[in-house]
Amino acid sequence: MSAAPTPIASNDVDRPYPPVGWLSTGALGLVIIGGILMASYAPRLAPLGLASALLCAGVVLLGASAVLLFRIPTFAWSTFRTVFKWALLAYVITAGMIEFAFVRDHTRGSSLLIVSLMLVVFALSVPTTIAFTVARFAEPD
Repeated sequence: MSAAPTPIASNDVDRPYPPVGWLSTGALGLVIIGGILMASYAPRLAPLGLASALLCAGVVLLGASAVLLFRIPTFAWSTFRTVFKWALLAYVITAGMIEFAFVRDHTRGSSLLIVSLMLVVFALSVPTTIAFTVARFAEPD
């Protein structure tokens, strides 16, 4: 015999949330494309116009994601913070190793600046997506 499942209140499952995960994932996708573009030219000078446009679009998507996230009235903020800080630690280490590879390949100047800013977006977007996905299904604070 199995126990009957506990009924779930429909307002807990059907809470509407803004597309925070989609926007931060979109930002990640843009900076990954830009990072691949920059890496394919290393250590030569990459076409900075396209890379800058991808970076700017990624920053806009990540910023929109943050604005929408902070406007959620009832949310599991303690869960979000806990997951975010540990994911951020992991991705800062990953971004640091990628940055080291570019520095080691003698990437300098504007190219290194754009890659570094892309890595900042990378290191923030993945933890945002992970933490939001976990916190949206947790009990609100």
